[in-house]
Amino acid sequence: MIAVSLFIVITTLSMGTLLNANLLHRKAQNMRSIMDNLNFVMEDISRNLRIGYNYRCFESGDEIPSSSSEMDTPRSCESGWAIAFEYTYGNPNNNDDQWVYYIDGSGKIFKSTAGPYDLASFTQLTPDEVVIDTAASSFSVLGAESIATNSQQPFVTIKLVGKITYQNVDTPFALQTSVSQRLIDI
Repeated sequence: MIAVSLFIVITTLSMGTLLNANLLHRKAQNMRSIMDNLNFVMEDISRNLRIGYNYRCFESGDEIPSSSSEMDTPRSCESGWAIAFEYTYGNPNNNDDQWVYYIDGSGKIFKSTAGPYDLASFTQLTPDEVVIDTAASSFSVLGAESIATNSQQPFVTIKLVGKITYQNVDTPFALQTSVSQRLIDI
């Protein structure tokens, strides 16, 4: 009788521990999936910027033009909310083939690979669980201007700060990377 009671108690505790471990494993897998997605977004932006050129940074108060020659005018800035650039196979004479990444007011990152640059042409990259802090996140571009006015190789720093909310638990994150243009521009 004592042996059976002891067996039942040990089995019940073991099942509780096993179920808890399974729950923690699923939570960790889901959080890992969200973090992998965020890392993919950062890698996508940096890889495409590295092989692009004619960087144009958009600061607070700037709007992304729906389609104009302004998209091809390189411009540096210290803390932009969006960046446009000519993709490696793009045509500098075509104003509707620039790639654009931007952080919107709700804390999501969007991407467009062709104009016209209206809401319908952008795709959300970040999952809904990720919220980017728009005040702390930015695209910083140095040396984007033409060779005649600038002797620095174009250089972009991408800074993403925010939080991941999963099952009512907030996990803060801060990612930063820097990219220089492959095309020699000095």
